[in-house]
Amino acid sequence: MLVKDELLDRVVARVREQLPEDQAPQVEEFVRQYYAWITAEDLADRSPIDVYGAAVGHWTFAKQRTPGEPKVRVYNPQFDEHGWQSTHTVIEIVTDDMPFLVDSTRMGINREGYTIHLMLHPIMKVRRDDAGQLVEVLEPDAQDDEGVLSESVIRLEIDRQTEPGVLNALHECITTVLRQVRAAVEDWPDMRERVREIVSEMDENPPRVEDEDPEEAEAFLEWIADDNFTFLGYREYDLLTEDGEDLLRSVPGTGLGILRETGRKPHSLSFAKLPPEVRRLAHATNLLNLTKANSRSTVHRPSYLDYVGVKRFDAEGEATGERRFLGLYAFSAYSISAFEVPIVR
Repeated sequence: MLVKDELLDRVVARVREQLPEDQAPQVEEFVRQYYAWITAEDLADRSPIDVYGAAVGHWTFAKQRTPGEPKVRVYNPQFDEHGWQSTHTVIEIVTDDMPFLVDSTRMGINREGYTIHLMLHPIMKVRRDDAGQLVEVLEPDAQDDEGVLSESVIRLEIDRQTEPGVLNALHECITTVLRQVRAAVEDWPDMRERVREIVSEMDENPPRVEDEDPEEAEAFLEWIADDNFTFLGYREYDLLTEDGEDLLRSVPGTGLGILRETGRKPHSLSFAKLPPEVRRLAHATNLLNLTKANSRSTVHRPSYLDYVGVKRFDAEGEATGERRFLGLYAFSAYSISAFEVPIVR
């Protein structure tokens, strides 16, 4: 059995033999970073040709990418077609590096019911030209100068699947996960800003609520914005009554993160589909609705989403809508004293 260093030396030697002289140094750097963190055990039963083919195949896939747009490939490697082979179905990803990618991708695969046999996740610093062509793979300690991109290069090997429909569904699953991760990460600052705007609004126009301390509600909102809550989604809703039925209708243009608008008409949500706690409190004069959503998170960790609703009231003190935050309380929120948590204290 070849040890890891000896195996990679053989792979790199093959790179120098097989690839053009102007490409070989870049591919060698890619290969070494690609396998930098894999254990010797994970490579133990793999031939140098398959180790070479997998890395060079992923490099070829990564050669062209428009920054801001992820690339996903799901396939079954065949030697005649791909230059290497595997008993597993392979998922290759190239995307801008950002938080939550690994956990969210793993969660997506697990939700589909597949076992992950191998997962590689090197983060590479690269340069691309204006057309998105890969022109340089930099060393890991390279400076983050202008034009340097940090990219996540992810490979998963799962139970082998052969049905085209299943492979397409896997591709769609991973693409959706990456889109939701990007939306949550990109909109996170705006969601925190929404909290600050609501607190400022409450300071200027104290809500008319009964049996509730608005200052404590403000303190709670400031607490979640102080890194005690992972914001994943936000949207505003109007509380309406149509044909005798209460509805929450989303306000167009307010969706952020995983609740971004999808181009469809404004969403109307029957109370029958809401958690019982939310239905019960919709018309109540309490300022905050704090509960669990009835769906699990697809980003970060697979817990039921935490739901923080901030009610809106008219001049007569009647509830007219809600500002809704979805996310997950940070692990720090579960470890501090209850006496430090607003409302709970």
